[in-house]
Amino acid sequence: MKKKRRIKISSAKAKGRKLQQWVCEKISELLGIPWGKDEMIASREMGQSGTDIRLVGEAKKRFPFSIECKWQESWSLPSWIKQAKENREEGTDWLLVCKKSRMEPVVVMDAERFFEIVQPYVRERTNNGRIRRMENVDTQRES
Repeated sequence: MKKKRRIKISSAKAKGRKLQQWVCEKISELLGIPWGKDEMIASREMGQSGTDIRLVGEAKKRFPFSIECKWQESWSLPSWIKQAKENREEGTDWLLVCKKSRMEPVVVMDAERFFEIVQPYVRERTNNGRIRRMENVDTQRES
């Protein structure tokens, strides 16, 4: 039986850092705010306490999430969710960004909060200003 090789700690930290930097870059693109050391969007150093992504000022106001990043081959969602909730900063929602090798990153968050956030985006205004739900739009387009 072949023995599973463990990844070196330095390699694991490098993967985690790479994911944190990717998340910073995505938030930066979304908000139009630069990211990096001493910026409003920054990747926290490995081993420091708190969320993995540091958001301050305008960045935190416009993107109110406390973000934990996990790049691991073996997932432990319950413990990661617990950590994300424990590190949640006041006035923000917890958010978990998870990744495995050869897999795109995924986001995990509280389901109720997710539906609250997306509700305004599943509505569409008609020409006369009324709001109709997207499921009605799809069926009307087929007619």
